[in-house]
Amino acid sequence: MAMFGGAYNTIAFDSAKCDGCGDCMTACASTKTGTEDKTRSRIQIVGSADDGFELALCRQCADPKCVTVCPAAALTKNCENGVIDWNADKCVDCLLCTVGCAYAGIALDAGTGHVAKCDTCEGSPACVPACPHDALTYITTSRIYNEVGDWEDLFAPGLAGCQGCNTELLMRHTLRRVGPETVLATPPGCVPGMGSVGFNGTTGTKIPVFHPLLTNTAAMLAGIKRQYKRVGREVNALAIAGDGGASDVGFQSLSGAAERNEQILFMVVDNEGYMNTGMQRSSCTPYGAWTSTTPIGKGSGGMPSQGKTQDAKNLPLIMVNHRCEYVATASTAYMEDLYDKLDKAILASKRGFAYLHVYSPCTTGWRFPTDQNMEVARKAVETNFVMLWEYNPKDGLHFTRSVDDALPVTEYLKAMGRFRHLSPEQISHIQGKVAENLAFVKQMAHREAV
Repeated sequence: MAMFGGAYNTIAFDSAKCDGCGDCMTACASTKTGTEDKTRSRIQIVGSADDGFELALCRQCADPKCVTVCPAAALTKNCENGVIDWNADKCVDCLLCTVGCAYAGIALDAGTGHVAKCDTCEGSPACVPACPHDALTYITTSRIYNEVGDWEDLFAPGLAGCQGCNTELLMRHTLRRVGPETVLATPPGCVPGMGSVGFNGTTGTKIPVFHPLLTNTAAMLAGIKRQYKRVGREVNALAIAGDGGASDVGFQSLSGAAERNEQILFMVVDNEGYMNTGMQRSSCTPYGAWTSTTPIGKGSGGMPSQGKTQDAKNLPLIMVNHRCEYVATASTAYMEDLYDKLDKAILASKRGFAYLHVYSPCTTGWRFPTDQNMEVARKAVETNFVMLWEYNPKDGLHFTRSVDDALPVTEYLKAMGRFRHLSPEQISHIQGKVAENLAFVKQMAHREAV
């Protein structure tokens, strides 16, 4: 139960995706009034001054002005679900609430002679699935805040991440979820660089943390887990490593631990390069990307260089072929999906090896504004450049987010400076690789399901 001051689910609107079709209004009117009269819909799509569309809908405000101005106390904030409830028995039809609302979220329903407003259809809003363009989304991540908001933050405050970096967010959420009975390994990379292993005799975490080499993270963590088991103590063995420390020099120990089915959770924070030491390319760096070792201009021998010339290694699929207890891909732009997978990975690590691959845009190395991190992460998924799926040996592989109706990959590429130099031929190659990867994962999902 969410108490007052907690977080609540909400309907979000993306005006860039709306074409004004009105399907959402038809669905709302049909559900709430039994008619298809759009004027009686509790959601209204209206034209804006810039020839786009705006949303007139109750925002279920935390400090609702409609409640403040109602002289009959007919409107109240429901602290259970966050909805502004309307009581017909108390309403005197003065319409002051329609004046108090800045979002035109409550209006007179001519069919009944009373005001009407959105009540989110008891948590299953009819307007959202009716939208053919995904302009409406029902955001349900409030449960994460309400579940873990009061849990202890196991990272010290003030970690030294780059401005706009979401790796710190990922680290804090992960440790809260895993809990204090945990031993953490952070090999060289952005995670220890932010201060997780501390400095001057202090540590950056409130749990035991150690700093292995790039080459032996999984091996050291597996040994620590086995020692704790030998003395009869159950702890979570967690690694948070970068893609360089997992897909390149650290791959041999990662693969070995997976092959032995060690009881550890290995999380890879994939920012597609060695970003902590100067933005060098890794095997997870995508084709065409600028890095300090795949520069733009003249390369070695005076030959022209147009970024990385190889496609990225698909490390999560390699881990599937180890038949781990659990393998999943995730993104910080989809926190509810990430939390579900983190819960499954923690449970799987009690039985054997669990692997979670989280895509994490790098504001510095990828060259985009610091306030655009989540948007870049979202566009990666919306274009199928990144696909969200999970695997376990019993149920096989399946997608956790639809891969249909994807945006063109240019919507993702244009958001970053590291791809600004791409030629039409290079963009075509990347779009083709996205299609190839999608077909391959779909084939694996079908094969595992048979």
